[in-house]
Amino acid sequence: MTPTWTFPFGQPVRRVVQTDRAPKRVFVLGVYASAVHACWKEPNNKTIVKALAVASEPYIFWRGDNAEAIIQQITMPQELGKLSPANRQYNGPSGIALNELILKPLGLGCTDVWLCDLVPHSCVNELQKAAINRTYSGIAESHGLARHTVPPVPLPLTDEIRRREILDELHESGASTLILLGDKPIKWFLRYFDDRWKRLADFGRENESYGRLQRTCIDGKEIAVLPLAHPRQIAKLGRSSVIWYNLHQAWVGNYAGKVLKS
Repeated sequence: MTPTWTFPFGQPVRRVVQTDRAPKRVFVLGVYASAVHACWKEPNNKTIVKALAVASEPYIFWRGDNAEAIIQQITMPQELGKLSPANRQYNGPSGIALNELILKPLGLGCTDVWLCDLVPHSCVNELQKAAINRTYSGIAESHGLARHTVPPVPLPLTDEIRRREILDELHESGASTLILLGDKPIKWFLRYFDDRWKRLADFGRENESYGRLQRTCIDGKEIAVLPLAHPRQIAKLGRSSVIWYNLHQAWVGNYAGKVLKS
């Protein structure tokens, strides 16, 4: 990772990976790391940006804890206003959804799983970049603040080197089950080893097929694959599909508790 990548107000973009390297039953593969979001207000309390990414999440699939302490570490000129934690919906929603709507229904706790993302660092989309350019870039230059250099979401999401890194983590974890969160981990990881599936819908979009284990072989390792909708879908985070939401709700209520016992 380029060490000069920085968030607005100067915090470095950090690689966010699994820190507990003990063997795990289950390996979870997501898309890309999230960030700590702050609400930026002028000295007169007028909101400039309601949710500005200002730091890397402190751990993978962060659940929003200690956001205020993290934001308080950021220094900024007094005349530019203040930062405070953004609304709860912007800090840790994917981590909370993973824990409450996937792990708990499966009978798992955080210590039972090895977490990984296709892209192990924060990224910025076009809307976020436009907001930063509009509100931050000009004052950063005039006040001698760090330039915003958080990278965009990469395409492709993985290359051969990154897939090898994920494979190494998968082998190290010792996991016998691989949970894939949405289309992207299927498209940018699984299909390179088993091209029967290229997106979540290829596993089926019915109550009788959603969230069922599938057997496959990845890099010589026999493993059970559990494809599930992304946390954005199952928790209605922003734009989401009611179809995947309803399928997941039915799975939680009727089948999730049986999955790892089958």
